[in-house]
Amino acid sequence: MMFLRRLQTVQIRLIIIYVLLILVAMQLIGIYFIRTLEESFYGNFQEKVNNEAFLLAEYVEDYLDVAETETDRLRTYDDLNIFISNLFASNDTEIQVIDANGVIVSASGQQTSRFIGQKNAQIEVSRALQGIRSDERILMDAEGNRKLSLAMPVRQEDKVIGAVYIVSSMEGLFETMNRIKQFLFTGTLIALVMTTVLSILLSNMITAPIKEITSKAVAIAVGNLNQRVNIQSKDEIGQLGRAFNDMTTRLKDALSSIEDEKEKLDSVLSNMNDGVIGTDEHRRLIIMNLRARSMLNIRAEERIEGEEVLQLLGLETNVVPPKAWTEGATIIVPLRAKMQHGEALTVKMTFTPIHRRGVGVTGTVLLLHDITEQQKLEESRKEFVANVSHELRTPLTTIKSYLEALDEGAIEEPTLAHKFVHVTRNETERMIRLVSDLLHLSKYDSQQKKIRREITNIVPILEEVADRFAFQAQQRGIDFVILPDKGLQPVNIDRDEIDQVLDNLISNAIKYSPDGGFITMTASKINQQWAEVTVTDQGIGIPQKELSRVFERFYRVDKARSRDMGGTGLGLNIALEIVRAHGGMMKIESEQGAGTMVKFTLPHHTEDHDEA
Repeated sequence: MMFLRRLQTVQIRLIIIYVLLILVAMQLIGIYFIRTLEESFYGNFQEKVNNEAFLLAEYVEDYLDVAETETDRLRTYDDLNIFISNLFASNDTEIQVIDANGVIVSASGQQTSRFIGQKNAQIEVSRALQGIRSDERILMDAEGNRKLSLAMPVRQEDKVIGAVYIVSSMEGLFETMNRIKQFLFTGTLIALVMTTVLSILLSNMITAPIKEITSKAVAIAVGNLNQRVNIQSKDEIGQLGRAFNDMTTRLKDALSSIEDEKEKLDSVLSNMNDGVIGTDEHRRLIIMNLRARSMLNIRAEERIEGEEVLQLLGLETNVVPPKAWTEGATIIVPLRAKMQHGEALTVKMTFTPIHRRGVGVTGTVLLLHDITEQQKLEESRKEFVANVSHELRTPLTTIKSYLEALDEGAIEEPTLAHKFVHVTRNETERMIRLVSDLLHLSKYDSQQKKIRREITNIVPILEEVADRFAFQAQQRGIDFVILPDKGLQPVNIDRDEIDQVLDNLISNAIKYSPDGGFITMTASKINQQWAEVTVTDQGIGIPQKELSRVFERFYRVDKARSRDMGGTGLGLNIALEIVRAHGGMMKIESEQGAGTMVKFTLPHHTEDHDEA
């Protein structure tokens, strides 16, 4: 009972543990050492046999190849026998030289004459004669001796003319290993005796495991979570170590889970099209994704954590209702302080408070949705509707007025009635042109308009448009000048659509040109893919500040004059859409009082267009 009680003490356990640890350690070291030595000795032995086989294969190449007659061959093989016998006389190795037919022509050892002239049917030899170098094989002879066999092909250029077969004894190797094992066993016994003595002296060092746990706890505190305590017993220290390991595992799993969730959140925030801003309960910045930084013109490397959010947004405090931070809200505000490309951003801000159980609101998440383009589209839609309404209302009002006048008695006066009917017809035609242009643009906007391309020379098109407007030009004393480049290639276009483009441009050139002068049309080759057409007049020109807007729908530089001339304000926009549908570009250059030049590009006829 006394012994059993002492066995339960930490001191006795430590002594037993030390002894067992040393025993296990010596065994592991011994196993590792023996295996390492065995691998080393066996590898060296294999390398030696391989080197001998390689050298011998090179040496016997001349013997297997030189002999022409039977006498010469026998004399050569005799010389080879003498060489092999002298070379391996003191070595426990058997050598066989085999010709291409598998016949042993030379051998070493005491039974040399018995083997010469016979075939060697070993699988190693067969593979070697096929040009395949076989792996080493361990054999066991009749006396129980272990030997290593190896066959190596003898080559002359790419042809196998024979083989070398070596069988070398391994008994010396195993005898050496047995002696080493005996030395290691003796060393293990001595180590156990010394360990027993030392364990008794050091068993009072009970604090060692506690120190180990302390050091690992410190390592965990600085962030190294790959810490494990070695548990060797079931006493209090063992329980402490086990609890420590469980705590480390759970802490590592928890932190890993938090890190994964953080990475997922960062990935989601980084790839969102909307800006996200997180604040604390004091409305100071905690987190901001890249989209929000881009919207607010804040560099990615700029440190802004802890800044007041409204200051970053450039907003006054009274812009955001106080309840938005605690109850949530959605407001639309212009961020004029964060203008991009000269324009203020219009942002829809959604406030979502963060609630923590038992604490209340601990922060707020702001979602910034850029609605600048949406508002521009909405404004464009309103402006478009207003322009269409205005363009339709004017002729409708005129028609109504003249019809009322006719109804009130003007129809009885032929001259006046004829004039009123003429005006009514003109206004009706004007509305028809407007609706036709709107339908034309609508087809392009909805991509329902199909371009029917055909291979066409551009010069006849320019000549035909000049003929169509010849009468109007002659009335104004305006001449057409057509200047095509030599060697101009055909273009791949929808001729009717391009006719409409040229009609719009020539019509504008005649309208806004003074009497006399020229309208010049040129066609030139830009490169192998594109041709350029220009229409140049000597008219009143366009102010520089108006050039950027001339392609807008319903936009007129001189609104009153344009309307009087019957224009709808859609001609240039239709021309632009047609050119874009062909893959080209259109631009306008003008100087007030010096005329206007309109350029647009058209694709040349190529094989690629044909395939398309």
